[in-house]
Amino acid sequence: MKKLINARTGEVILEDLQAADTFYARFRGLMGRPSIPKNTGLMIKPCNSVHCFFMKFPIDVIFLDKENRVVHISENMRPGSVSPIVRKATYVIEANASAFQKNIKIGDILQLQW
Repeated sequence: MKKLINARTGEVILEDLQAADTFYARFRGLMGRPSIPKNTGLMIKPCNSVHCFFMKFPIDVIFLDKENRVVHISENMRPGSVSPIVRKATYVIEANASAFQKNIKIGDILQLQW
């Protein structure tokens, strides 16, 4: 189980970060799931844009570059919506809506911890 930590504040953002790094896992993402547990997220790599087609709940999305720096945040994406293409992003982290209200800012560096 991976944790997601904000290097600037030392705060644990997500207790359980799962990876979607195969073609099928990236394609499926969170589609069709009724929900995900609180403090859980999905890292989709590589990725620079997401959609919420066939989603059943709103999500927050953090876009990160290759140095794990936050380059864009899309909050409260509703089912059926589409994010912008974030050219600087190499991967994203998705979680329940409002999960990233914990003082995350553009430019923060996020760390993965086992």
